[in-house]
Amino acid sequence: MEFIKPNINIDFVGKRKIAYAVSFSMILISILSLVFHGGPKYGIDFVGGTVIQIKFPAPVTISDIKIGLAEMGMENSTIQTFGNETDHDYLIRTESPLQTDDSFSQKIKAAVQKTTGVEPDIRRVEMVGPQVGKDLQEKAMFAIFYSMLFIAIYISGRFEFKWAACATIAGVLMGGIYLLSMLSITMAILIPMALLITIVLFWFLNLKYAMGAIISLIHDVVITVGCFSLLGKEFSLPIIAAVLSIMGYSLNDTIIVYDRIRENLRKHPKKPFGENINRSVNETLSRTILTSLAAIITVLSLLILGGGTIHDFALAMLVGILTGTYSSIYVASPILLAWQDAAAKKK
Repeated sequence: MEFIKPNINIDFVGKRKIAYAVSFSMILISILSLVFHGGPKYGIDFVGGTVIQIKFPAPVTISDIKIGLAEMGMENSTIQTFGNETDHDYLIRTESPLQTDDSFSQKIKAAVQKTTGVEPDIRRVEMVGPQVGKDLQEKAMFAIFYSMLFIAIYISGRFEFKWAACATIAGVLMGGIYLLSMLSITMAILIPMALLITIVLFWFLNLKYAMGAIISLIHDVVITVGCFSLLGKEFSLPIIAAVLSIMGYSLNDTIIVYDRIRENLRKHPKKPFGENINRSVNETLSRTILTSLAAIITVLSLLILGGGTIHDFALAMLVGILTGTYSSIYVASPILLAWQDAAAKKK
């Protein structure tokens, strides 16, 4: 079956200003949401505390559960539904770690049963200390930054053969971040500054492919994080795994388009750069859409049928696949043209 005609010629490059406006709007909304909410809503993995998953065989009210917890001195706990409402599953969270010994689950069970009139089933009890949570938070941000940095090095080495320049930049940035992190500078400030410096260095060293790839990745990550902030979703270790997976997916799509751009520049060196970019995006469009559809169908299955435990992971993957596909077409490639136009004006 012919999904997209081989001779299709959609003017993606001509619509790049509209795409820039859309991307800027989504990024601005994401940043404003993060500022309004005071940053991402971190889960127990990153802030520490105790989480208890409790299931009831019949409907109960959250207020009755709170009354039972208050009798145990847990009146400041937050309670939310988990999964479908028909499952009668709830998550109980405390901001401070509790002593979860063998009798703790039985005490919770007895206290809640007394106020709800229904015997619950304690599914899990997890406790993370505040220092462990802080360490995991820093390591997660380091993982995202280093992934972007090494991806940029690979892109630059593969398409521009400037391995030494990129490796030097990476070494300096990694050393600088390590030294500054020892001065108690927060990762929320340090990582964005490092990414901004990286983009500026790529610009001055004419590493246009690396710059296009890393801006595309930043675009995808910021919008995914912003979506979770808007929806009030928590960030946990599985979400960080989803973000890293999104980066890999987006990079793979970007490399396919970049490869075709390089081939067309060799085949048609006299044609305008923008025309070669547009031709390359159109030639890889069928593969991009089919790959994205296959991934989206899989992720939708997890989102709908996977249950509450994997719901947020699947949601992050879905948002990331959509933004990654979009950025490969409308962000990573047009940035090459914007770079050439800016370089021409500079000369």
